[in-house]
Amino acid sequence: MVAKTSFETRPCPIARSLDDVGEWWSILLLRDAFQGLTRFDQFQKSLEIAPNILTRRLNSLVERGLFEKRAYCERPLRHEYVLTAKARDFRPVLLSLLAWGNKHLAPEGPSLVVVDKTDGRWAEPVLVDRQTGRELDGGDFTMATAPRATDRMRQRYRFSTEGSGLPLIDNVDQSREEARGK
Repeated sequence: MVAKTSFETRPCPIARSLDDVGEWWSILLLRDAFQGLTRFDQFQKSLEIAPNILTRRLNSLVERGLFEKRAYCERPLRHEYVLTAKARDFRPVLLSLLAWGNKHLAPEGPSLVVVDKTDGRWAEPVLVDRQTGRELDGGDFTMATAPRATDRMRQRYRFSTEGSGLPLIDNVDQSREEARGK
């Protein structure tokens, strides 16, 4: 078996994210957990996954801080897998994948959609800037290197927050502090 390359030490947040959740079973387990599944047998039935693979994936998600393992039965000992705050922060990514898949990979029409629970209206997931509410998929936004970027990243990306002439506003640290306070 070929050893998996780890991206956990790479400076790119996209690469690091793929290291945590980039394996398809992991994403499908998160999808099912967002629908309320918590137990091994529920996941196995939903995904029709081999027990050894499911065990590895669940253990990996626990190790990476996406699931918390809790005993729900003492005899025999059985556990459930509960989403952590880190996993709950993945929900918008999952909804974006759903919208992208419906748009580009479902010529027969959508089989799964996002709906407003109050009125049943289909929602269209989009990413927006939290402060302005503007959609991020337009040309007004780009990826830019920040103060902690490596030289290699600075070479790869044309725009830098340091050299743009724009004020350097680091909302990431502020957002992290706000999240910890919640």
